[in-house]
Amino acid sequence: MLTGHFASTSQALKKIGHRGIDPTGETTYKKTTSSALKGAIQLGITHTIGSLSQKPERDVLLQDFEVVESIFFPCEGSNLTPAHHYGDFRFKTYAPMAFRYFREMFGIRPDDYMYSLCNESLIELSNSGASGSLFYVSRDDEYIIKTVQHKEAEFLQKLLPGYFMNLNQNKRTLLPKFYGLYCVQSAGKNIRIAVMNNLLPSAVRMHLKYDLKGSTYKRRASAKEREKAVPTYKDLDFIQDMPEGLSLDADKYNALCKTLQRDCLLLQSFKIMDYSLLVGIHNVDQACQEQANEEAGAGAKGQVQKALYSTAIEAIQAEVGHMGSMETEDRTGGIPARNSKGERLLVYIGIIDILQSYRLAKKLEHSWKALVHDGDTVSVHRPGFYAERFQKFMCNTVFRKNACKFMLSPSEHDSVTPVLLHRLKVSLSPINRFCPLSPVMLAGRPDLLPDTIPPRNPVASAVETAISSLGSPRFLPASRLQSNTRGESSNKQNEEDSTPKG
Repeated sequence: MLTGHFASTSQALKKIGHRGIDPTGETTYKKTTSSALKGAIQLGITHTIGSLSQKPERDVLLQDFEVVESIFFPCEGSNLTPAHHYGDFRFKTYAPMAFRYFREMFGIRPDDYMYSLCNESLIELSNSGASGSLFYVSRDDEYIIKTVQHKEAEFLQKLLPGYFMNLNQNKRTLLPKFYGLYCVQSAGKNIRIAVMNNLLPSAVRMHLKYDLKGSTYKRRASAKEREKAVPTYKDLDFIQDMPEGLSLDADKYNALCKTLQRDCLLLQSFKIMDYSLLVGIHNVDQACQEQANEEAGAGAKGQVQKALYSTAIEAIQAEVGHMGSMETEDRTGGIPARNSKGERLLVYIGIIDILQSYRLAKKLEHSWKALVHDGDTVSVHRPGFYAERFQKFMCNTVFRKNACKFMLSPSEHDSVTPVLLHRLKVSLSPINRFCPLSPVMLAGRPDLLPDTIPPRNPVASAVETAISSLGSPRFLPASRLQSNTRGESSNKQNEEDSTPKG
């Protein structure tokens, strides 16, 4: 059933916001079990994508952003919905025509979108943070599903026209990409969810993870957070652990800072503040020494279309040379970097938590904190100051421009003489041969929860029926997007960047 029950005494200690744990140990959200919520989400998305395929393609109108479609799912089934065992619920889809166009912009076909989210059970992330939200990731690692509060969903609806007008002009951005906004309604409770791009791929082990705001007031990971297998550190932790920052080659550093400047200007124009830069760091040299986990890969995944501009390297690079020097970069989308020890890194970044408007409550919060602490160091601040401080911290403290004109790949170390290396002031890595990474780490990812009650049967059958009815839809006019696949887009990019740089 969709409605679960709490143990009133013990549950109060485990409850964070709307997120809790029921007596059986399963995660709940607004008294709805996680397995029931996942099943309702998949049934709802399968239906809404299938019904959208019946509507002809047209330009997006302003009123499309305000449309809300609703469908009722009785547990015994109906002539429009399949039978299921999750209890009666209603599924709402916000701005379906607008979001269909947004997915088209990023090269996501309807059948691939539905297959990724609904063909297999979603994976729940245990490291959900202190927000009280639930996070799910699709099996193919492409999408994150997050529960959002009513105010956040309302703000996103108001933000959509201007926000995606900007994305239409420039798809190279570190801002989150929203692919859908939905609501599961049951027993008088509304659970709103947003589908976004996944910033940190599960197939790559993150040796370090940071949530950075550019603020120093109480910006240190708690003792409880540090006990986790992969804790999320904060600004003061980064300054202490990496005083010399992350070194990027000049082209990538300039592209990153330019993207941050453009994104911060947009957020400032919408009066958005209190956002963060999520930074995941994969240490290539360290991973080469972790041979024990190399054979624990998840195996090949289903061949579905990947979203364009969704990886970190795609988000910052447009016309700044080829896609990088590390072999793993083309596959995982990480930005190559070095730490102070000269170790090779892949960095995954993205701006998160942008649905915070600088309203009266935030103004009062900043005024109160400023009375007891330096007002310029607290996280809550007016949007203009926040954007400037955020950008300065990222481009001056977190990321540094490498002194060399370019960074040598491991394969290039063998072909360059020591004399030339000395002239370029490039120190040889202790490991000269690149250690190829297998797609490991689902076994090494402690933030992935095991499945509880996989809502397989009704959803899988509904997906198969819907996909067969979709055929091979194509919603991408040549005027909007030249290529439907990542491979074609990548070929075009390589042709543009074929002229040697430097």
